[in-house]
Amino acid sequence: MDSSHPSSPSRSSVLHEFLAGVRDQLPLLVGVAPFGMIFGALALAAGIPPLEAQGFSLFVFAGSAQFIAAGLIADSVPPVIIVLTILVVNLRHLLYSATFSSYFQHLPARWKAALAWLLTDEAFVVASIRYQRSDTILAHWYTFGTGLALWVAWQLSTAIGILLGAYIPANWSLDFALPLTFMALITPTLSDRPAWGAALSAGILAAVLAGLPYKLGLLLAASFGIAVGLIIEISGPLKTGMKERNG
Repeated sequence: MDSSHPSSPSRSSVLHEFLAGVRDQLPLLVGVAPFGMIFGALALAAGIPPLEAQGFSLFVFAGSAQFIAAGLIADSVPPVIIVLTILVVNLRHLLYSATFSSYFQHLPARWKAALAWLLTDEAFVVASIRYQRSDTILAHWYTFGTGLALWVAWQLSTAIGILLGAYIPANWSLDFALPLTFMALITPTLSDRPAWGAALSAGILAAVLAGLPYKLGLLLAASFGIAVGLIIEISGPLKTGMKERNG
């Protein structure tokens, strides 16, 4: 009997992996849901109609990009600048995809498309822990479960935010919520030198270039911050290697 071709997984095993992914994402949803509600309210305040606001969460499904887009739309920034800014902000997803590429390469295209769509920051963190185990044959079902749980929670929280936002008086400015939200999102990620370097350099440059039209300062600052973070990330192993050779 050829053991190199494992038998088809049972439905119970598949369901177990899927539900485990959903379960492990639940604690993070406590922190994610309020941001979805804030986005829904901010989108209305930015002049985005309710259906379009929900469409952002439905089709874009990228929290930081959605918040940035809402702010740029409120400032009547040209669409091309909005798209370019979102692309720069979401460049980190290339790193996520590269990390998981070896685990997903055996999957059919429909699976790769679905998992790529659901691969957010929170889903990446949870799924990364799962892939540290040796038995990864059904781990894509786990990744699908954790990503889908986050997607559903984001849709529901956005809808709640839109409904509540419709009752907020127009003279109640919600502009302050945007920077506070990003501060809350970024603070837990500042755990190493590359992250601090990227955040500080991007923040300083954004303040210096704040006067540029169409929020171009934000786009340039984000690009510069990413470059600084990558340089610091790469320079660390290089310096270690040089010390080992010289020592």
